[in-house]
Amino acid sequence: MPRLSHRLASLALTVGLGTALTVPLSGCGYNDFQRLDEQTKASWAEVLNQYQRRADLVPNIVATVKGEANFEQETLTKVVEARAKATSIQATPELVNNPEAFNKFQQAQGELSGALSRLLVVTENYPNLKANQGFQDLRVQLEGTENRITVARNRYIQSVQDYNVKVRSFPSNLTAMAFSYSAKPSFTVQNEAQISQPPAVNFDKK
Repeated sequence: MPRLSHRLASLALTVGLGTALTVPLSGCGYNDFQRLDEQTKASWAEVLNQYQRRADLVPNIVATVKGEANFEQETLTKVVEARAKATSIQATPELVNNPEAFNKFQQAQGELSGALSRLLVVTENYPNLKANQGFQDLRVQLEGTENRITVARNRYIQSVQDYNVKVRSFPSNLTAMAFSYSAKPSFTVQNEAQISQPPAVNFDKK
């Protein structure tokens, strides 16, 4: 009996300690940090998926445009270079915790968006491209992808905002400091204006 009582007492103590630890962690926002952190990771993964989708379209777009005689080589070169720069940055999940690397990444993506927009504008001067069904299909895919990028980026911005509010609010900021949860970078206003706009080109025949 003494041994049984001792075991029961030990079990009760273990359960009690577990409950005592769980309640403070839940009450201080630890579980919320876990949830919000996972939410930002998922949102960021979707942004990367859409950026990759766009990058995968670029070679076909360039190849199609190259077939047009006397097309502006400088415009094509800038698109190719911008894609190479954007895809050279290793977009790992940890990127969102490094403001400097994150800023470099979004600048590269902005340059690719700008280069693609200029390419589509220039194609207006080439009736053969405007009449090329293959190019038209690629253009539609690109515009659809740009729209998906915008949606994914907006969701990421919202998830980062929710996370950062938790990091900076009292008393959850004490938990953030204790468990090394720091604020995450988001897309800047300048960058948002630059790269969230899908290329708008009128392909109606004149």
